[in-house]
Amino acid sequence: MEDELTELTFTVSVRVSRPSAQVYEAVADPEQLSRYFTTGGARGRLEPGNDVTWDFHDFPGAFPVRVLEADPPRRIVIEWAGEATTNDQGTTTTTFEFEPLDDDTRTLVTITESSWRPTVDGAKNAFDNCEGWTSMLSALKAWIEHGVNLREGFYK
Repeated sequence: MEDELTELTFTVSVRVSRPSAQVYEAVADPEQLSRYFTTGGARGRLEPGNDVTWDFHDFPGAFPVRVLEADPPRRIVIEWAGEATTNDQGTTTTTFEFEPLDDDTRTLVTITESSWRPTVDGAKNAFDNCEGWTSMLSALKAWIEHGVNLREGFYK
C-alpha cells in the first residue's frame, strides 16, 4: 500500500571549506548574511526572541523571520511566510544544520524546508524556495571561502 502524500519537503546541501562555527556565524550574523544573501539586508541575529527581518531586491519588502531554535554551531530553525502551506499560520519551517567534517576543517551545511501542501501551488512555491536555498548555499560557499558575492548585481 502506498503512503498518502500529506506535505512537501525538500533538502539541499553544500560542503564549505571552513570550520562549522565560522559557517554558522555566516548564517546567524545579519551583517554577514547581508553581504552574500539578503540583497536588501538582514536585521536581527538568528536567535530565538530576536526581531529578525530579511529583505531581497528580487522580492522587495522585509520578510519577518521567526527563530524557533538556535544551537550554535550546529543548528538553526526558522519559520517564515509561505503560500500554499500546510499549517494555519501560512508559514514554512526551515532547518539549517552544520555538520563538522574532516576534523572541523570543512562543514556540511544542510537546509531542509517543510510545510508545503501537496498541490500544484504548494509544489511551485516549494520549488521556488528550493531554488532560493540552493542559490543561498552557493553564495555562502563563494563568500566564506573566497570573499566573492555571487548575488552582487544579480537582481538589481
